[in-house]
Amino acid sequence: MDVEEFARKEIACGRSEAEVEEGLVRIIRSFKTVSPAYASAFARAIITEVKNTRGLAGDFFTFEPAGVKMGEFGVGSRGKGDFFAHRQIARIIGTGPAEVGVDQMDDGGAVRAGGEFIVCTVDGMHSRLSDFPFLAGFHVTRATLRDAMVMGARPVMLFSDIHVADDGDVAKIFDYTAGITTVSEAMNVPLVSGSTLRIGGDMVLGGRLTGCVGCVGVTEHLTARKSTQPGDVFLMTEGAGGGTIATAGIYSGYPDVVEHTINLNFLTTCQTLMKSPVFQEIHAMTDVTNGGLRGDISEMAETAQCRIVIDDTNVADLVEPHVRAMLEALRIDYLGVSLDALLVVAPPEAAKEICRVVRSAGVRIEEIGRAEEGKPEAVLVSGGKEQDFTPRFRESAYTPVKKVVDTDARNFDEMKEQVMRASEAAIRKKERVLARLKGKNRSART
Repeated sequence: MDVEEFARKEIACGRSEAEVEEGLVRIIRSFKTVSPAYASAFARAIITEVKNTRGLAGDFFTFEPAGVKMGEFGVGSRGKGDFFAHRQIARIIGTGPAEVGVDQMDDGGAVRAGGEFIVCTVDGMHSRLSDFPFLAGFHVTRATLRDAMVMGARPVMLFSDIHVADDGDVAKIFDYTAGITTVSEAMNVPLVSGSTLRIGGDMVLGGRLTGCVGCVGVTEHLTARKSTQPGDVFLMTEGAGGGTIATAGIYSGYPDVVEHTINLNFLTTCQTLMKSPVFQEIHAMTDVTNGGLRGDISEMAETAQCRIVIDDTNVADLVEPHVRAMLEALRIDYLGVSLDALLVVAPPEAAKEICRVVRSAGVRIEEIGRAEEGKPEAVLVSGGKEQDFTPRFRESAYTPVKKVVDTDARNFDEMKEQVMRASEAAIRKKERVLARLKGKNRSART
């Protein structure tokens, strides 16, 4: 519970300070075992701080609102809204000297240094695993290592960030870290640095946990999405899912499925490929995560500027049987959810050897599609017929709450315009502040 936001909204609605204090005391005492006097003092301090921030103006204290909420636009939900928002983030960042930048919407970024490519990735833990810290740490670490390895990089170090709300048990930090280091030690990639903070400091009550894990890796052979070429074939390995599938299992009454997500198959498959001479023949790799095949293939088509056709004949059989049974029982579209499978893009003549190498690691792999010349688009062939394969507004709804949320959406085109205006305002602010900083530097030199 964000008590600062509560106070801000209540004051904006015209509530008296006494009414706001009464509401805050009620909230504070529902979360904390404190005396009425302490709760009242805390409430009055919150009101004072909120009042002191009212009326502030200028670039450092205000922003141009989009009038669109994160959930309304599907940000973080790996669908059309999320992809659009990320492309606006890329516009704000701009293009630079990176070999692979954020504008390419790849699994990680890369710069050239010392004759090699340095790859950096970062993944946020699944928000619904807050009450299961070990799982949160395990799956986010595996995810960030995946993102580095599909860029062709050998991971060399990990870093983490952990935020726990004010009333969260300190043990969450330890359990989360144990999840991280289980993967770290199994893959012999050290966790070298990180940060531990509270969410919102004193202002957010409750025990919510969030955080991220990042990875740095190096490679001489970069397998970025942009290297996909017309004529390439798409190969996909078996996937059992990670944080998303674990969350679906936990909150939908299938906790036994979680056990099947605890593996290192993806990472060891990448390692096996990297040690093989055929690795040099691979053009691109990615993991099936961002909105499932629907999301990743659409993004790859746009980045590589080619038409990508996926045939679903072999795809369903590449979903781990227990996971597939759960998805079918819950009517969750396996094409639109994160499966944590590996996609390998390579010339047809290399496909047979790639499959042999992957199968030697005990992992199933099949050819599922191809890249063609033509309009950048994703196409699905099902039952011999071509269908549109663009992402939906959100990824497949995989928890009971998501099934409810998925039925409620504003006009998407209207929201896009509002989001675009807000991103352009942020770009103008960046340019204004940069100009001021450059002016200060010139003055300092003179």
